Amino acid sequence: MSIRKLQGSSTEKSLSEQEQLAKINDVRKILGPVADKLPVLCSDASISRYLRARNWNTKKAAKMLKNTLKWRLEFKPEKIRWEDIANEAETGKVYRANYLDKKGRTVLIFRPGFQNTSGIRGQIRHLVYCMENAITTLNPDQDQMVWLIDFQGWTMSCISVKAARETAHILQNHYPERLGVGILYNPPKVFESFWTLVKPFIEPKTYKKVSFVYSNGPQSQKLMEELFDMDKLDCAFGGRNSAGFNYEAYAQWMREDDKKKFDMMNCGSSSPLPSIMSESQSSETLTPSGISMASDEDDSSSGDEKSLNLENIDEKTQGLPLSGEDVAVSEAVDIVKELKKGELA
Repeated sequence: MSIRKLQGSSTEKSLSEQEQLAKINDVRKILGPVADKLPVLCSDASISRYLRARNWNTKKAAKMLKNTLKWRLEFKPEKIRWEDIANEAETGKVYRANYLDKKGRTVLIFRPGFQNTSGIRGQIRHLVYCMENAITTLNPDQDQMVWLIDFQGWTMSCISVKAARETAHILQNHYPERLGVGILYNPPKVFESFWTLVKPFIEPKTYKKVSFVYSNGPQSQKLMEELFDMDKLDCAFGGRNSAGFNYEAYAQWMREDDKKKFDMMNCGSSSPLPSIMSESQSSETLTPSGISMASDEDDSSSGDEKSLNLENIDEKTQGLPLSGEDVAVSEAVDIVKELKKGELA
């Protein structure tokens, strides 16, 4: 079986640079004072991605971004350290490759058949840690990454509907437009059937970025050669790199990345790290089960404010990470108050 490109209709708007800038400014006006206090997440590039995720609808984009701000205040993704998720990472079920694709994009590898835990919270924290790390390492001229999904050892029993739903929510609503290319490598027949069932929940733009790729297909081999240096690509994906995942080496690598990030945060750097209140991007979502579920056209999933539980954030909250360094508690409280106002409802 050869490569199969997934297709879907799209009604995405095409705007001039001037029109895009006007939309960005409109979103910033809707956000009000919050935008000035969170310069990284509310940068032009970041707001642009939220707008693209909502087909340039300023009200929906602002609401989506506001919900991300609330989520980051509560979840604190930039605070997660390697030690917090080390046990989740033992099997290499999600990890950053030590090579880039030919366009210089960071590569994340997913191996859903290597799931080693049952706790959803731990799985989500691990996924978020990997996303934050990958975003930090993106080249300055890149804001998207490549996802390689290896179906080795995968069966239908690997699917957790609850975990898939939570993962879909996190990725499609808080990391929009981060997927550049998605490769589903050697998915079994049963997954193809399952994919058909979830098709209605997948945003059309995602179809254009995701391909079913098979090791015995000439077209598949051609695609992989176009995307990657085959000497660096893992053998699991048809490359010539036989090193594979080494937990100890990877752990050391991640600890070094953590040290760089937290050293910058602790020294009060005036230049926010890209991963802090990260400039996120579309409703492309490949869950830990290898399932892509997303729908930019359905705004209801982005507005689940009941689950955000912002009522627990008050004047006693310490060290809320907002723009590359922890702001003062009083300023954090001001931001929370702005987010609670409901002017975007």
